[in-house]
This record gives sequence, structure tokens and C-alpha cells, in this order.
Amino acid sequence: MAIVDRLRPRGRLSRSAAALAVGGFAVAAVLTTAVAGPAGADTVTDSIEVGANPVGVAISGTRAYVTNQSDGTVSVIDTAATPPAVIDIIEVGANPVGVAISGTRAYITNQSDGTVSVIDTAATPPAVIDIIEVGASPSGVAISGTRAYVTNWGPGTVSVIDTAATPPAVADIIEVGASPSGVAVNGTRAYVTNWGDGTVSVIDTAAIPPAVIGAPIRVGANPYGVAVNGNRAYVANQGSGTVSVIDTVASRPAVIGAPIRVGANPYGVAVNGNRAYVTDRTSGTVSVIDTAATPPAVIDTIDVRTNPSGVAVGGNRVYVTNQGSGTVSVIAIDESPTLAGTPATGIIGQPYSHTFTVTGQPAPTVSVLAGTLPDGLTLSQDGVLSGTPTTSGRFELTLTATNGIGDAAVLPIVLDITDTTPPAAGSFGSFGSVGSSSWTF
Repeated sequence: MAIVDRLRPRGRLSRSAAALAVGGFAVAAVLTTAVAGPAGADTVTDSIEVGANPVGVAISGTRAYVTNQSDGTVSVIDTAATPPAVIDIIEVGANPVGVAISGTRAYITNQSDGTVSVIDTAATPPAVIDIIEVGASPSGVAISGTRAYVTNWGPGTVSVIDTAATPPAVADIIEVGASPSGVAVNGTRAYVTNWGDGTVSVIDTAAIPPAVIGAPIRVGANPYGVAVNGNRAYVANQGSGTVSVIDTVASRPAVIGAPIRVGANPYGVAVNGNRAYVTDRTSGTVSVIDTAATPPAVIDTIDVRTNPSGVAVGGNRVYVTNQGSGTVSVIAIDESPTLAGTPATGIIGQPYSHTFTVTGQPAPTVSVLAGTLPDGLTLSQDGVLSGTPTTSGRFELTLTATNGIGDAAVLPIVLDITDTTPPAAGSFGSFGSVGSSSWTF
């Protein structure tokens, strides 16, 4: 997901200034450290100092890549470190904004250069290995297979880069709406937000050449960020302070339901499971939407730093670039546990296994709260009841799942173990066989 600051065009720092910044990062990369004990759901745990005016962010493995618009650099954060810290700074083009990663390559849109920088993330240190010319004022970038899709704000186009070519080069140019900004790809469809006309263009990426299909989808005012999850696309409408939800599997993709009211000036959006995270630029917050609710609704608002813009999810953390404060906020997205399932009847002497459905972040620990398991069966910490029962009966138990977040999940169950062993075979005793018996009256 790429975000562009169109309100205040940025100048580029000199290389000497960038060098000074590198030294500063090496000394103090983290402003605040993780809180003690388990983090609560949707809690800011770290604030990492990066470059000037950070905008885009993308996660790959244990690395977060952040575009610093005014520095002309990309900060690389080690997300596995305690606390997370900047470990590399890479010089790219002028006013970098968007970032997307595929394999060992990161693609950076340079707004003022009209180029895309390609970073080899596997190199030591990571470095730019290619520069690709695209359209004027490139903004968003998304990758699918061997194609990268770049929105060109100025001409209202999308450049399609063949990433498998040597060197990578633009293979197609697609006309979309006015001032395209964000782009997300799902399957054979790319969704492009057109900031200037309040629409979303849908591109058939499997067509030769790729082309816009159907009429543009009308959303809110000044749509910016877009993310796709399953059969839904979520669009942040900067001018409306809302999020539009698009049904992507309908014969004609269209907005469903009423717009979801979020904070002021929403920019970026990222989806993880049944949660959507939206950066509210003017509010200095992140709105958390429960996408599984009917209708979807904001269930939490998290305070971050000044002018949050880009947002990405990695593991059980959300990373938010704060353009106004030159930082990245790290949000724990831990979820309280759930536990469900109805075990089947077991039989003495026969192997038994039942897996309960357990959710939560971090992974909950499942245990027996009340009652006793049948002899021969055990319950693993991840919710698998297994073994070979040796005792029959009806066992009433209560299970629990805990992970230190919110309330524990509690599940009463009844487990029946039957004895189907046939009676032992033997002779009829002194009666012998009926056919051979002789009776005297």
C-alpha cells in the first residue's frame, strides 16, 4: 500500500544530510521500548525513529521497509529484534513513497523521479540494482507473480512492469481514472483508487494486454489506500473520512453497505483476518474495523504519532509510518482466545483424536479447567485431545484457553467413551450341543 503526501511536496535531503541521518539512526533507533509483560490487544509497544517524512511500509519476513520521502532513502527495520531497530538505510530516488516486496526484491516508487528503484533485499547490505522509468509522479505499487503495477498520479495511468525481464522494464501502460494513488492485486484483478474522481478502476491482469473492465466503481471522496482480503476490497476515502467496502466476487464488483465512518483524513488501509487497520492522518490515530461484524464497524481507535500514513501487518504486529514525526509505531494486535468444538464418542482400546478450534494471538494454551480426562487420553496445549482410552463412561469436563489477552475462553464438553468389546467365547458347559442331547421321559 502506497501513500503520497500531495499537500506538501517535499524536497530531497542532500547526501551529506542523509549521511548525518544514518549516523543518528545507528545511535538511537528506538524512542520507546516495549512495555513490560504481555501486550494488550491493539496496544502501541514501540516507536522507531526512521527518516524524514516516512510514508510507505511493507513487511517481508523479519524485515520492514520504510520509504522516507524527504530523505530519498529506505529504512530497513529488524522486526525480530528486541526492541525493533533500524539496521540499514538505502539510498533510492527522489521523494520515495510506495513500496512492495516480492521474493528478494523490493520495488520503490520515486515520486519526483518518475522511476521505480529495485532493491536486492538478499544482498549484504541491501542495495539498489535497477532503476525503471515509469510515468509521472508514481505513487502506489503492488506485485502479483512476475508483474508489478505502478500508479502514475500525473497521467492517470498504471505502468505494468515485467519483473522477470533482464533488466525489468515496463511491458504495458493502462489508462485508469484521475490521479490514481493506491493499488492492490487479488487473483486476476487489480484495484486502483482514483483520487481525483472518487472511483476505483478494476483491471483484468490476465487479459493480453491487461485492461480495465467494467465501469469505475463509485466510492467516497478522494479515495487513497486500498487493500483486498478474500472477496472484499477496503478503500480509504480521504475526503469523506470513511471506508468503502467492495464486493469483489459479484458479477459487477460494487460497493456494499453503508460507508464505515473512521477518523479524519484516512490514508492507508491493511487487512489481517477479520480486522482492517486504517490510518487517520489528521486525527493521529488508527481505526480498527471488525470486518466480520454485520455491518462492519470500528471497534477500537489507537493513538499513534503525527500524521500516520502507511500501514502494514507482519505477524502479530501492525507497523504504521508517522509522516509528521519521522517514526514508525508498532501496534500489538493480540486477540483474546476463543475455543470451540464437540468431541465425538470414543471406544475403549481404539485410537482417538479430536482437534478443538482455537484462535487468538499469541497462540492460546488449552487445558482442563474442571473434571478429569478418561484414562489413556491427553489434551495438548494447542487443543488436540488424543490417545487410546482405557476406561468407559461419560466424562463431563470444562476446558479453557488462555493467552494473557482479555478473558479466558471456557468450553464445557461431554465426552462419551463406550466399551464395545464382545463377550468372551466359550463352551455351553455340560449341556453339550443341542443336536446330540438325549432326553428320557
